[in-house]
Amino acid sequence: MIVGTVFGVLALTFLGLVLVASVLNSNRLSDTVSPVALPTYSPSDLPTSRPTYRSSGESGREQSSDRESSDTSNPQTSKAKTLNTSLKDNSLYAAQGLPRVHCPGGGTSIYSHSQLKALILKTSRCMDKAWSRVLRDRGIEWHRPGYAITATRGRGACGDFPQAGSIVPYYCPRNTTIYASTTAMAKGSGNSLGYGQLTSWHGGIISMMAHEYGHHVQQLTGLSNTWWEQTLRSTSQSGKLALSRRFELQATCFGGMFMRAASASYPVTPAQRNTLYYFYSRVGDHPGYPRDHGKPINNNRWFRQGFEKNKTFQCNTWRASSSTTS
Repeated sequence: MIVGTVFGVLALTFLGLVLVASVLNSNRLSDTVSPVALPTYSPSDLPTSRPTYRSSGESGREQSSDRESSDTSNPQTSKAKTLNTSLKDNSLYAAQGLPRVHCPGGGTSIYSHSQLKALILKTSRCMDKAWSRVLRDRGIEWHRPGYAITATRGRGACGDFPQAGSIVPYYCPRNTTIYASTTAMAKGSGNSLGYGQLTSWHGGIISMMAHEYGHHVQQLTGLSNTWWEQTLRSTSQSGKLALSRRFELQATCFGGMFMRAASASYPVTPAQRNTLYYFYSRVGDHPGYPRDHGKPINNNRWFRQGFEKNKTFQCNTWRASSSTTS
């Protein structure tokens, strides 16, 4: 079992979506790029050999007053005595797709801190509604993550947010809290371009927050714990990076699932869906940095996988080929 403090301190090495916009004058990714399309095996009989995974840690900011308790009145909540917390056969994969949620985005400006923060917190409730149902149906204990959203910079349980010269939000497993700077995400920081330089539509940033919520799902289901155990056991840097890419691309796929669940009301029109596909074709491992999040072409593929398939087992990056997780 991993010591929580070690996991928290080292989380920034691998967690948080280190997605950096590439040079903006390259051609758009062709629409012929396809999602991963994992074989449609039936995950309904996955073994449940390991004990239920429970995350630990203190409540995060904006969390303690509104964290929801488990619904013990739901018979489906307690039907699974044990859960499989492995990477390839996790109990989560036997779940259905995310249910449709009513979550209108409105006309939020990403350049207004108050507006963007309000939208992030509003859509987080939609993520709660969708993911809590899926997890509880599998007997997985759920609770709402915390949020710390600032206009500029801050320091959280896993370090500074964003890191110097970075724009990305991050999820901290030590206190299950998502940290983000609205200005950095929208306008950039240092040499890092802002997401607003890819699209001024708020759906791009919200999909990033859905990725961070995907890390919360990984934490609650034991995927994070098992990934970190394997990372510590890996004897090569290339092996550790390969595990990190699968971990991050899975969270991107989960983010795509949420954007599909909210698409009717958000709305995500066909044109805006293509904007998201373009967005994810332009973010990924930046030249000169560790290859820990995947190439832009694979970020695009896994986001599309989540959006188009909307099935948890279709986000099983641990069974995908190495070429789709490079």
